[in-house]
Amino acid sequence: MNNKLCYSILKYIFYLCSFLFFTTASLLAQKTDVLYLSGKGTDDAVMWDFYCTAGNNSGKWTQIPVPSNWEFHGFGQFTYGHDKKRLNESGMYRHKFTISEHWKGKKVNIVFDGAMTDTEVFVNGKKAGPIHQGAFYCFRYDITKLLKYGKENLLEVTVHKSSSNKSVEAAERKADFWVFGGIFRPVWLEALPLNHIERIAIDAKSSGEFRMNVHLGHKESKAEIVAQVKTLDGKLYGEEIRLDVKNQDVVCLSADYVNPALWSSEFPNRYMVEVSLLKEDEVQHIVTEKFGFRTAELRPRDGFYINGVKIKFKGVNRHTHWPTSGRASNYNLSLNDVLLMKEMNMNAVRMSHYPPDRHFLDVCDSLGMYVIDELTAWQYPPYETSIGKEKVRQLISRDVNHPCVVMWTNGNEGGFNFELLPEYARYDIQNSVVLFNFLSFKR
Repeated sequence: MNNKLCYSILKYIFYLCSFLFFTTASLLAQKTDVLYLSGKGTDDAVMWDFYCTAGNNSGKWTQIPVPSNWEFHGFGQFTYGHDKKRLNESGMYRHKFTISEHWKGKKVNIVFDGAMTDTEVFVNGKKAGPIHQGAFYCFRYDITKLLKYGKENLLEVTVHKSSSNKSVEAAERKADFWVFGGIFRPVWLEALPLNHIERIAIDAKSSGEFRMNVHLGHKESKAEIVAQVKTLDGKLYGEEIRLDVKNQDVVCLSADYVNPALWSSEFPNRYMVEVSLLKEDEVQHIVTEKFGFRTAELRPRDGFYINGVKIKFKGVNRHTHWPTSGRASNYNLSLNDVLLMKEMNMNAVRMSHYPPDRHFLDVCDSLGMYVIDELTAWQYPPYETSIGKEKVRQLISRDVNHPCVVMWTNGNEGGFNFELLPEYARYDIQNSVVLFNFLSFKR
């Protein structure tokens, strides 16, 4: 082989590698970057500095795994909801982390998937946002301006086991279940392009009718949304959906599909949709969401139907509760719970009395289990309207795309505020049934 030919081959390989490198880097830049600060569950928890203010092992800095409930690591006091004599301990957390300089120019959120209960967050000594109330709901803060890129950052979190809001206190600390303090679900950072998709909400009917609301980070003009449905193994399904964005922060897309494979407890078929935001034909952000084609409906004085077939719910109430970790859980625990239910010929489970971990709903989606997802509100008093509206938004925004979720409940045992009913219609594109204990309402 002559030198000229060798040079040509090497030059070709160089350009090919460069193309692949920059193409891969470009695709990664268009997706949401995620950095976990905690473990994803109790089986890979990360140690943080910790200080408990009262009870066992209090008054000194030590360490604790995150996620966890502090009582199960020797801190504070075990408390049941009906207990009258109880400590009101708080947990103070510290954790150092470093983020890439490549995150400069992006929007960075810190996300908590669950902390019991009133939670204050500081980054590098500055408050991330208002105190969050309500243990079982995902919340996030925009901390873009508080971060040191390429350097070490300090996260400080104070979790109060008691809530200063009376209705949250009644729901979580006076209800008929164990009360465990701490950051008991994962914590992570997400880096989004400045022009980005905030979230999507999907309604995919058994008829093949498909609707989707794409919520953008801010109002966009001269932009385009492109959506492509795929099978879970990545094969294209149907045609692309394209729609121009005209000074909007919410874009509504629709399409019809012929004879899709349907989702049910017996045949939990699923698809995924890839949604892209484009400006001047350049992809700004890509998000992907799994979903199922299914229709859930309550027919008055008749029964509940899935995909036009009348069904009977055979199932149980479920707390997220494990003997050695309390409310803190992991994927394998969720998987084992659902497998046990399926082995007992169950097809349904009611969340009592709060939204579950994400991985529990993922397992219910993949194995086929009908879920009644519940707001944490409890009696005397129920959620006050202002806090209740926020909790409904957080509940539905996180869980609406799970095909397993076929109903919502607006609280437990008389703890429902009827003023919250319109909020379900506001956020739920599927217009699902909302239960009020033994009553149900279709909007």
